[in-house]
Amino acid sequence: MPSPRLLIGPLLRRVVDTRATVWVETSAPAVVTVRTADGATGTAPTFSAYDHHYAIVIVEGLAPDAVTSYEVLIDDEVAWPVPESGFPPSVIRTRAADDRDQPVTLLFGSCRETTQHATARKLPPDALDAYARRLMADPQPAAWPDLLVLLGDQVYADETSPTVRRLLKRRRRRPKDAPATQVVSFDEYTKLYLESWRDPEIRWLLSTVPSVMIFDDHEVIDDWNTSASWRADMREQPWWAERIRSGLASYWVYQHLGNLSPDEIAADPLYAKVTAAEDATGVLHEFGERVDTEADVAHDTERWRAVQYQWSYALDLGRTRLVMLDNRSSRVLVSGSRAMLPPGEWSWFLDRAHGVYDHLVVGASLPWLLPPGIHHVEAWNEKLADSRRPWVAKAAEQMRRAWDLEHWASFNRSFHALGELFARLGSGTPASPGARVGAGPAYAPPASISVLSGDVHHSYVARARFADPAVRTPVHQLTCSPIHNQVPAGMRPLMKLGWSPGPAAATRAMARSVGVRRPVVRWKKLAGPYFGNAVATLTHRGRTADVVIEGTTSDGHLRPVARQRLADDA
Repeated sequence: MPSPRLLIGPLLRRVVDTRATVWVETSAPAVVTVRTADGATGTAPTFSAYDHHYAIVIVEGLAPDAVTSYEVLIDDEVAWPVPESGFPPSVIRTRAADDRDQPVTLLFGSCRETTQHATARKLPPDALDAYARRLMADPQPAAWPDLLVLLGDQVYADETSPTVRRLLKRRRRRPKDAPATQVVSFDEYTKLYLESWRDPEIRWLLSTVPSVMIFDDHEVIDDWNTSASWRADMREQPWWAERIRSGLASYWVYQHLGNLSPDEIAADPLYAKVTAAEDATGVLHEFGERVDTEADVAHDTERWRAVQYQWSYALDLGRTRLVMLDNRSSRVLVSGSRAMLPPGEWSWFLDRAHGVYDHLVVGASLPWLLPPGIHHVEAWNEKLADSRRPWVAKAAEQMRRAWDLEHWASFNRSFHALGELFARLGSGTPASPGARVGAGPAYAPPASISVLSGDVHHSYVARARFADPAVRTPVHQLTCSPIHNQVPAGMRPLMKLGWSPGPAAATRAMARSVGVRRPVVRWKKLAGPYFGNAVATLTHRGRTADVVIEGTTSDGHLRPVARQRLADDA
């Protein structure tokens, strides 16, 4: 029997104090060991599901404020690094034991089609590939990013490459009427990750820069959970049940498990069930099926809390707090009560948004602040979709789905609640009991609040403006998309037009004419829009904050396309 091999990974996920988590997929059951050059180590047996084998290894005993190389052993045989790769050693970098005064650097972006897509259509160079090559040439890993934040569409289940399409064509047993060019089963999902994460530069980057992730629609299907009628229509498809449970189960294995800290992994009841089972296929099958049905009761806090699995999570790096929000899977889709987050998860978010820190970063795959001209159209459409006149509501729903009107503006209740929360945090004033943003003690206003997003296939920086002069904290929308994709040429003029004062005023008047509430915030574009492939870097030093967006050149290098000071140390 062949010895187990390393199929995917290692992925360095979380580094917490003197511990780190490393995720791998192997070709057969095995014991996986991660061993660093300075003697820190961790070992874990693989768990198995759908005839695939995975491990997440917790490395203990790392030295603080240090950089150390590591190797991965499969059944005591060295499987990583690969000697012939020619790449630098993979390393684990820890922060100082007291890192309150240490800078924090977040690299972020979204929407990365595999490089195999470039064989089917001409795409600009992959920005993450370009960034990886830059790091390989950098002899000072201490200056590398603290965290890579991937904001959705890490894989495309519905827009597959020629390589995956050939594989799907050869498969004999697929659900009835399953889309010929889209993945449906768990095993088919694994091919997306194998193709994307074994790209040599990406594989090395993920092995040496810690990463966290959140899904967006293409991990399941375009416009996932746009509306209640969308869900009802999808459930009538004979292949949908397998698609949604496979998408959610594979996301948990490949992406979400690594988002958790070592303590959170130990406390996750699903992880306990998966690792206790000889074959966890049934466990993950039931999990994927159950999680999708939770959205049906998302509006009922007590019922939702009894069944929910939460994809949102939070972490601290120095004096920076990152809260990653799931704005896809658990939306409240009840007409008149739509919300990006169900009430129970919103309460969790409020708890995490309050505290003692210098910088608050909210990660959400969908931008909170769109071009104003587009924002007001989405808010207008949602209002019409709630009309008591059936023909108006039906037409608005058709428009919602046809034009992809499903961002924060089309969940206007959540848009306002997020703005009110930022205003409260930025003024340092407590909310009254019963307020939508939550009651509780006041904290000193943070130095900056930044919303990181992707999805819209162009990059920009926008500054929010609040009417209340007591709001002292600068609040920005930082959108970076795509890493490797492109927006259709015909859409670019519309997106640019959305920032123009004239169209914005016209659509704002249109929204007000049907009773849309005046936004709690106004916003202005500071940089962009940029339509090429890009990655962005958010840096916090003390109470200063800066962002740089870098786009790819035709020869695969990066060049700055926007630089913006977000907060001064004042």
